Amino acid sequence: MLSWRKIREFVWGEVPSSKEERTLLLKLDWFILSYCCLMYFTNYLDRANVNNAYVSGMKQDLNMYGNEFNRINTIFTCGYIVGMIPNNLMLQVVPPRIWFPTMQIIWGVLTFCSSAVHSVQQLYVIRFFQGMSEASTFVGTHYILGSWYKPGELGKRSGIFTSSGLIGTLFSGVLQAAVYQNLNGVDGRSGWRWLFIIDGIITLPIALYGFFVFPDVPATTRAFYLKDEERLLAYERLDSDTVHHKLSWNLFKRVLSRWRWYGFSLLFGISGEVESFGSNNLMGQWLSAIGGFTLILSDYYPSGVTAFGIVSTLVCATWTDYTRARWPVLVYMCVCCTIAAICILVWSSPIGLKFFAYYLAGAAYAGQATTFAWANQVCAGDDQERAVVLASMNMWNNAVNAWWPLLFYAAPDAPRFKKGMITMICTCAATLAVTWLVWHLERRERHRGGARREEKSQESSAAS
Repeated sequence: MLSWRKIREFVWGEVPSSKEERTLLLKLDWFILSYCCLMYFTNYLDRANVNNAYVSGMKQDLNMYGNEFNRINTIFTCGYIVGMIPNNLMLQVVPPRIWFPTMQIIWGVLTFCSSAVHSVQQLYVIRFFQGMSEASTFVGTHYILGSWYKPGELGKRSGIFTSSGLIGTLFSGVLQAAVYQNLNGVDGRSGWRWLFIIDGIITLPIALYGFFVFPDVPATTRAFYLKDEERLLAYERLDSDTVHHKLSWNLFKRVLSRWRWYGFSLLFGISGEVESFGSNNLMGQWLSAIGGFTLILSDYYPSGVTAFGIVSTLVCATWTDYTRARWPVLVYMCVCCTIAAICILVWSSPIGLKFFAYYLAGAAYAGQATTFAWANQVCAGDDQERAVVLASMNMWNNAVNAWWPLLFYAAPDAPRFKKGMITMICTCAATLAVTWLVWHLERRERHRGGARREEKSQESSAAS
């Protein structure tokens, strides 16, 4: 029979050895995860609400035509890409408890501004700067999680954080329906304008919460809820071999002379595209094309893809903390998405099998938290390199994602997306290959590090 400690370790990560460390971990979980998850929730809510606003009257009010909506998303992505590395490096200069909430206030104010635009060109400018400010959240939080948590604790926390964004996607549709039904036309404003206003109202209080409770990083924390001995414990319980460099141009030499930047950027640049089933709402397009479903059901059923993604993310993250192996999650993700693509590629397959395939493809979301936890773990010895690697992973993924759907999931190919399904199978195969490469390079580095430590130990013994 499993002991309570084993169950606790499997569900919530490595169990601290002392009561003091358990209390510390409880405080960190509450204050770090509560703020970061709420921040990411509003981040995703903002992105999803642009899509909701477009189909709820914004297109007509702003006289949008052609590819203008696609340009809005492309311009946002450009700002997001530009902002990623600078945002993560600013966490080395400005305390995170100041930087994160400040960026959140900026994108909250810009969200309010979106409710007052009278032309799509004004929205272009707003969305670019929103992309730059929102770039602080995802990679910045993964950097913070890697600064506070041990490898055996990191996967589950990364999974919870990632899932909060997916929950924001689920909630956005509900919010859009409620706002449009109850506020459309109130005070002379269209429902889509109220959608942005409500979004901003949700965002700003969470930013203020961050100013008060976010604990920075262990070396500099002054959080009111941590005792002096807890601050010291937070610092000492992590890897003492971590090097804290001053920010300088030498950073780029360190990063580019190691395999980690290349390996993890390539890994997430490719594996992130396995999420294309959900991010391009392929199931929704399929349901609309085949008919027989009401508009409400066509909006409702694809939520199952996100829901399965949340479950997969949390289960896989829990498993990786228990086993300390990250790569099997990527194998699981690729196997599921390959099966899904084959089921859809065989277009004569029954509708029930296609439902199963689309929902199974939600497993793609599980790789996100695991891949960033893996990079955090490998780069733990150099804070600045870790910040750049994490930011670059998401930067390259977004750089690929800016053109990927246009080539492989273009609207004229709906609902079969034959080219997209073949590409999905190839992407899964490429992800498996790069996963093996990263695993091999990490293993080789670990063995070389162990050999060097053994040599130093032998030299010390001989000298004494």
